Amino acid sequence: MVAATGEQFPIEAGGYRAVVTEGGAVLRSLEYAGRPLVADFADDEIPRGCRGQVLIPWPNRIRDGAYTFDGTAHQLALTEPARHNASHGLVRWAPWNVEEHTDHSVVLTHRLMAQIGYPWTLDLHVVYDVSADGLTVSMAATNLSPHRAPYALGAHPYLRVGDDGIDGLELTLPAATRLLADERLLPAGREPVDGTAYDYRVARPIRDTVFDHAFTDLDKDPAGGVTVSVRDPASGRGVALWGDHHVAWLQVFSQDDGSPTARSAIAVEPMTSPPDAFNSGEDLHVLAPAGEEGDTLSVAWGLRALE
Repeated sequence: MVAATGEQFPIEAGGYRAVVTEGGAVLRSLEYAGRPLVADFADDEIPRGCRGQVLIPWPNRIRDGAYTFDGTAHQLALTEPARHNASHGLVRWAPWNVEEHTDHSVVLTHRLMAQIGYPWTLDLHVVYDVSADGLTVSMAATNLSPHRAPYALGAHPYLRVGDDGIDGLELTLPAATRLLADERLLPAGREPVDGTAYDYRVARPIRDTVFDHAFTDLDKDPAGGVTVSVRDPASGRGVALWGDHHVAWLQVFSQDDGSPTARSAIAVEPMTSPPDAFNSGEDLHVLAPAGEEGDTLSVAWGLRALE
């Protein structure tokens, strides 16, 4: 018998323990000192709601699954048919190969083959490593094709603090601009967060705020990185997500869908580009042809416990 997400790869160090899966290179669980930091799922389940998945070669949505790149029109499969979108990339359900597995790290690889809608071949590497500093995830893509390739990425962890859901937690989200979305969750303008319910640049309770929005104009640290935190004000415990200088966008999702897991954890998704970037071109990376400078992009993000 094979688990729904394939082989399971536990890693452990510095009080942290994570499990990563063969199917989708998913972060299935992450704990610190025995307390969960992300919403997990059983090994005989699939990651509903994109829990822990990697989103490559685009995060979020592409309108109608259609875009034009370097003068050629492309049509992707509509993996979100109810909204007529192509959603969250091409590799989140694919099998990945384990290149190396140690006590504290696992390296997974996948060759994304050229296909209708995305006619470029990419070599993908994802490294999960735990230490006393928490979990670090490094995601790299190399273009193996003779032509330039459009590329973006994201990840979809749900941050969890305790068992009482998110309403009583405090969120710190260092973003000055919110992307507005239409009924298909596609870009429909943007607004400053000043004076709105979405200004979390200073920590405050989430309460009943509904999130399913991308945020940008991030307040970066001197190295160009960004950090989001969720904390229980009573205990002081929480979890922080950080992204490196390539993370220009953060999607925040409170999962107000009526499911049994609704508002039990909050998704904070580090992204290199906004929704529909294959059409807008905003913050879209273009990988150079194979063998040329710029044919590889590496992005890092991670999670750590707050005490």
